[in-house]
Amino acid sequence: MNKLLLLASVLWSTAIFSQTKIENVDAATFKKYIDEKKGVLIDLRTDDELKNKGMIKGATQLDFLAKDSEERISKLDKKKTYLIYCASGGRSGDAAELMEKQGFQHVVNLEKGIEGWKKSGFETVVPK
Repeated sequence: MNKLLLLASVLWSTAIFSQTKIENVDAATFKKYIDEKKGVLIDLRTDDELKNKGMIKGATQLDFLAKDSEERISKLDKKKTYLIYCASGGRSGDAAELMEKQGFQHVVNLEKGIEGWKKSGFETVVPK
């Protein structure tokens, strides 16, 4: 019986303290979040990727492959909503998991990355 109570207690506290909401969404839903200004837009790709393939207008770059990326992410306001994307969804999926572990409240991941964004007919801009 004591083991059952302990397990229930652990599950209850996990549910209370683990309040990160990660959404994996398609390009149309992601665009709706952007249009409604429902979060901070972050591009997780490298400088070369941005120059060669463009980026979503209004995005801030945070190169997830950089050595200091985890530290930079940890300094973000965990109470805000973040709209994150990469090339095809792999890095942004990893970043969403990291953000969940760090206690971010709401992360929206573009499932197929900027490639899916472009295939859906949405525009990109070339950074200056």
